Amino acid sequence: MRSLSQRSLLAGGVCLALLYGPAARGEEVPKEYHETIKKGLDWLARNQFKDGHWEGVNGQYAVSMTALGGMGLLCEGSPIREGRYRDNIRRAVNWLMDRVQPNGLIGNPTSQSEGGRYMYGHGFGLLFLACVVGEEENAKRRERLVQLLEKACKYSLDAQTNRGGWGYVSAKDGSNFDEGSVTITQVQGLRAARNAGVIVPNEVIKQAQKYLNDSTNDQGGVQYSLAFGGGRGDGRPALTAAAICCGFSFGDYNGELVKKWLKYCQNTLSIPGDGRRMGHDEYTHYYYAQVIYVLGDDRFKKLFPDARSDELLTWSRYRKAVFDEFKRTQAADGSWSHDSWTARMVGPVYVTACYLTVLQLDKAALPIYQR
Repeated sequence: MRSLSQRSLLAGGVCLALLYGPAARGEEVPKEYHETIKKGLDWLARNQFKDGHWEGVNGQYAVSMTALGGMGLLCEGSPIREGRYRDNIRRAVNWLMDRVQPNGLIGNPTSQSEGGRYMYGHGFGLLFLACVVGEEENAKRRERLVQLLEKACKYSLDAQTNRGGWGYVSAKDGSNFDEGSVTITQVQGLRAARNAGVIVPNEVIKQAQKYLNDSTNDQGGVQYSLAFGGGRGDGRPALTAAAICCGFSFGDYNGELVKKWLKYCQNTLSIPGDGRRMGHDEYTHYYYAQVIYVLGDDRFKKLFPDARSDELLTWSRYRKAVFDEFKRTQAADGSWSHDSWTARMVGPVYVTACYLTVLQLDKAALPIYQR
């Protein structure tokens, strides 16, 4: 019988085919946004530190920023071996690999810049590393990367709370506290690892599903934390949009809970350019765009056959509004920054990486973002 690492390495070869074979290719991004994307990608590449990392304001959240920055470059779609940003991606991978702790945590819990919220970095780091493992040509290096992913997945499993969610730190370090946004990063990271062939027990996924179900109030909104009300708290539009991504990651594309979340988001979320702002615009549309991309131009109608034409959520309509706004608000140097609380606290690397991911969804370069 093959070892777990051997099975994972074989699956990594499958992941390589998925990542860069013809079946993984999507549609062409509309030409009017090509220069916007190129400027953003070049800004990210220029603002990467020589050792491979990116960071937020005052050096904060380096693990999360490095993973998100790497994902923004990966979405460009060029193979790591020969693509325009191969060196940037390679250095980001090296930097994150060097920060995997013996227990599997991606990051440093004693670091002042990460310590209080290290599970964010762990989740995003797991997502990024899982998306590159299949492209690694060096057998020994890929084996090490697979082993690190296995350890990182086990750390996520061990850090899960008894309610099925995750918090800013592990369940042990955080007295079993959990909340929605970190839970979503872990689910996507684990799904990407599973895509790459790393074994993720079904039970951890079932518990996460239960957590998000229990977090949903009567209106269909996902509340901040089960520690505050158990499904009776105020719904958060941003968390609800992200929860739909998790539903899709669970393989649920038309269940009643997903439909409930969709209707809640449709009733509460604004679209960039309509004059309204939310407190977490970047985060919200990072996930909401993934949702509507998967829906395409016909799935929402199939889910809600009685919806009027002006009620339909379609990718083409959403893309036009959102991409035009992104193009309008891009700085001359290629970056984005906003006056939202999140953007001020984290900085332009975060906003730019999120927006580049959205702008490049049509390329379908990564299995985690494909329809």
